[in-house]
Amino acid sequence: MASSMIFTSESVTPGHPDKLCDQISDAAIDAFLREDAGARAVVECAVATGIVFLAARFAAEAVVDLPSIARKVIASAGYFDPQFDARNCSILTSLVELPKTTREPPPKQFDEEAIEKGVAQDQANVFGYACRDTPELMPLPVSLAHRLARNLDHARRTGAPGLSPDGKTQVSIEYADGRPARIHSISITAAVAADGAGAELADRLRAMALETFGDDGLKPDARTKIHINAGGFYETGGPARHAGLTGRKNGIDTYGEIARQSGAALSGKDPSRIDRIGAYAARHAAKNVVAAGLADRCEVHVAYAIGRADPLSLSVETFGSGRLDDAEIAARLTRSLDLRPLAITARFGLRTRPAHAGDAGFYSPLAVYGHFGRADLDLPWEALDLVEALRG
Repeated sequence: MASSMIFTSESVTPGHPDKLCDQISDAAIDAFLREDAGARAVVECAVATGIVFLAARFAAEAVVDLPSIARKVIASAGYFDPQFDARNCSILTSLVELPKTTREPPPKQFDEEAIEKGVAQDQANVFGYACRDTPELMPLPVSLAHRLARNLDHARRTGAPGLSPDGKTQVSIEYADGRPARIHSISITAAVAADGAGAELADRLRAMALETFGDDGLKPDARTKIHINAGGFYETGGPARHAGLTGRKNGIDTYGEIARQSGAALSGKDPSRIDRIGAYAARHAAKNVVAAGLADRCEVHVAYAIGRADPLSLSVETFGSGRLDDAEIAARLTRSLDLRPLAITARFGLRTRPAHAGDAGFYSPLAVYGHFGRADLDLPWEALDLVEALRG
């Protein structure tokens, strides 16, 4: 990251086709784990005009109605128009039930022997990141883009005429000396009619963009540019306009592309998948490093190999902001954390939380507005429980 630059991050509303797929996939994971904490499942989804395709491989002592889950997610996002209707869109499934002997052991049996046998099922490079841009220790561009996307969806749900469930927001932040200095520009893209009513709605969205950023941080100034449908007005949004796929919005899910991220999807995977839970563990590590005052910016990289429980390596990059050598910070993290897959699962309660999360689920809310820095959710990897150990 250059000390002076303009950086843009984006977010999308729950009705964006890719995010529909992420929500359906994670709602399915919640459903499997709610009934069977030992379930293993990978659920992927694709949507297009009038069609939903679900592919699932699972081993579970559970009965899960995947088409019904998909329809509930689509309805919640607000799709009831003729081109894509939650009630009558076609849902195709490809289901492979694996032997139940491949399920994970019950969480109460996560003793040392089980944890050592719980090896990574795939190769993975996972990354965690934290910085001092926001109180949640997240990069400011993606944090503000999420806030704007929430307000855009709220406007649709509270009666803004002409808005589609499908929307995208972008926020560009001007950095000076490595710190956010001003909001350079704001962009909102949403399906809006090109007639007079559409122009009126565009004015409303422009006003909403200005009101989104209050007194708790940077606000738009006289030079901030606000773009509403800069690519032109369009009336049709959602899967009728562009197809969607699980795992295609990794930058939105993580750090707005200001930091490295794995190329693998986070959504649609149970906790046996190290590319998902390893990313949570790496974020936990990076956030605690910054909260402990050891660095202003920190990226943690953990490497895993198939068939091994212990990671191959843990490395830290503080981009010149560290109070200690990066190698010393990495050594403190290694002493403080057990990063074997089943140890991560046990520490964060990743198999038992869906049963106690209610109808909203534990994984489903992560599928929109990011998996990290979520002040609205009680996420175990956001806890600052390593601060004192790292300072020592």
